[in-house]
Amino acid sequence: MSNQSYLQPPKKQRRLKKAILFAFLTFLLIVGGATAAVYFFISSALQPVDKNDRTPVSVSIPVGSSLSVIAETLEKKGVIKNAEVFKYYVKYKGEDSFQAGEYAFTPAMTIDELIRSLQTRKQKNPGEVRLAIPEGYQVTQIASMISEQTNHKQSDILKVINDPAFIKKMMKKYPELLKKDILAKNIKYPLEGYLYPATYHYADKKKPVEAIIEDMIKKTDSVLAQYRPSMAAKKMSVHQVLTMASLIEEEATEKADRRKIASVFYNRLQKKMPLQTDPTVLYALGKHKSRVLYKDLKVNSPYNTYRVKGLTPGPIGNSGVSSIEAALDPESTDYLYFLASPEGEVYYSKTLKEHGELKEKYITKGQNK
Repeated sequence: MSNQSYLQPPKKQRRLKKAILFAFLTFLLIVGGATAAVYFFISSALQPVDKNDRTPVSVSIPVGSSLSVIAETLEKKGVIKNAEVFKYYVKYKGEDSFQAGEYAFTPAMTIDELIRSLQTRKQKNPGEVRLAIPEGYQVTQIASMISEQTNHKQSDILKVINDPAFIKKMMKKYPELLKKDILAKNIKYPLEGYLYPATYHYADKKKPVEAIIEDMIKKTDSVLAQYRPSMAAKKMSVHQVLTMASLIEEEATEKADRRKIASVFYNRLQKKMPLQTDPTVLYALGKHKSRVLYKDLKVNSPYNTYRVKGLTPGPIGNSGVSSIEAALDPESTDYLYFLASPEGEVYYSKTLKEHGELKEKYITKGQNK
C-alpha cells in the first residue's frame, strides 16, 4: 500500500464529511432564501400604496393614540400597505412623536412623507381650515380637497376656477404670471398648474372660494419671481416652464433625479420625438389608474403625448420647486428613455433596445411573477 492511499480517510469518514457539508449548504440556502423573502416583503411594504393615486384621504388621529392604533388606522384608510412594518420602521428611525389631528393623506405618499406630516402638523382648532395641497395635484383634486375642508361644494369650486370673469380678474392682478397662454383653445383648465402646492390656513370654513384660489395663484407668482431671470435667459415663458415642470413632477418618484428626467424630455423634443409620457394619457382620460393600457394610448386628445408631438397645451398638475428648477436646468445627457421600477428606482437608456431590455428586466418579469 502506498503512502498516498494510506493518507486517504476511510470511506465512511468521507461520506460523513460530505453529508455535513451538504447539510450546511442546505441550511445556508434556506436561511438566505428566507432572508431574501423577508427583505423583499419589507421593501415592498415601505413603498407607496399607489404612486399614481393622489386622491386625498381624510384620516383622523385622536389625542392619545398609540403608535399601533395610528398604524392600523393608516392601513385601514389605504395609505400604507402594512401596519406592522410601518410601526417597526417608525421605531427603528426613532421618530414616533406624532401629533393628533385631522389629516389629508394620499396613497401616493411615501412612508417618510407620512411620518413628517404626522410629526409637524399641529392639531386643528375647532373650525380652523388647513389645506395641505400636495405636489402633482390637479385642479379637480384641489377642488375636492377644498370641498372636504370647507362648506363649499366641489362643483361650485370648479365653477370659480373656470369662471372667465374670475380668470380675467386674476390675469389683471398677476400679469407676470397669468398670460394669454392659459386661454388657448385646447386648454382643459385655464388655471391648471397655477395653484401652488403648499399649506394654507384659514380661520373658518366660510372663506370665499375666490380668496382661497387667489392665495394659491399668489403663492405661485411669488415662487416663480426668483426664476424670471432664468426663464428670460432660456427664452421660456411661464406657461412653458410650468407645463414642463408638471410633466417632470408627475413622472418623478422619490428616488428619481428630476434633472435627468427633464433631460430625457428635452432630448426627445430636440429630436422631434413624441414625449410618450403616461401621465398625459391619464390626464387626457380624466382618470387615475395604476397602469396605462395599450388601448388608453389611443385616446384622441391634444394632451396625449403618444399621439401629439411637443409639450401638452398646458400643465397637467401643479409642481414644486424641485421640478421647476429641473425644467429650467436639466442635466446634460444623451438619454431618450426612462422607466421606474415597482420599487421606485428610475433607469435611463439611450436606445429603444436598451429601454426594452430594462423594461423586461424590471417591469415585465415582476408582473409575471
